[in-house]
Amino acid sequence: MEETYHVDRVKSGIQGFDELVEGGFPKGTTILVTGPTGSGKTTFGVQFVYKGVELYDEPGVIVTLEERAQDLRKEMRAFGWDLEKYEMEGKLAIIDGVSAVVGLPSEERFVLEGNLNAEDFLRYIYRVVKAIRAKRLLIDSIPSIAFRLKEEKKIRNVLLQLNTILLEMGVTAILTTEAPDPSRGKISRYGMEEYIARGVILLDFMERDVELKRYLLIRKMRETKHQMKKFPFEITEEGVVVYPSGEVY
Repeated sequence: MEETYHVDRVKSGIQGFDELVEGGFPKGTTILVTGPTGSGKTTFGVQFVYKGVELYDEPGVIVTLEERAQDLRKEMRAFGWDLEKYEMEGKLAIIDGVSAVVGLPSEERFVLEGNLNAEDFLRYIYRVVKAIRAKRLLIDSIPSIAFRLKEEKKIRNVLLQLNTILLEMGVTAILTTEAPDPSRGKISRYGMEEYIARGVILLDFMERDVELKRYLLIRKMRETKHQMKKFPFEITEEGVVVYPSGEVY
């Protein structure tokens, strides 16, 4: 169906990606980035937030639930991304959601306490987003929310609450989750993450000449024409690069 109205687009900051989605993500959309361990989900998400600040002057928040903020900063320096610089300027906030859970003290400015319930957890993120007037948000990752809140069984309710609060915030958000077995259609840990997201991107590996190669597949993107085919991508020293012509393999 032809688009009959204008959709505001948010540039992804991922080289080669925007031409696959009519120039960028629809503004205010929640995107699920899913894939097996090591497929590049965190890098993709951080790149989206970091490049938002660097290239488009759009403040962003990173909620890290997989690794401590200091480890994330160090890891991202490999791509030449100085997260701390923008934190000092008040354009980027990293919420440390790991230290309290593993019982380590944290010297971070934004720390999620160890005993928060789902509502307080989401409200805290909301406050930080509002404090720096963030336009972009990364939550890495959904399984870690469930683990952190010890609420695997209630994850459905937590995700619905999260969806509501994201709409309230008006940010363009990336959520990451684990894909247990993409080849068999299991693209999310709980089987429902994809329903709260308006876009779903799968990052995975395929074997080519006895080598594992990375590919990206857009499973869904509302308000956007996109192809349902696998596009090669690489994680280079400058971050994620997608090859829209697909000729790299």
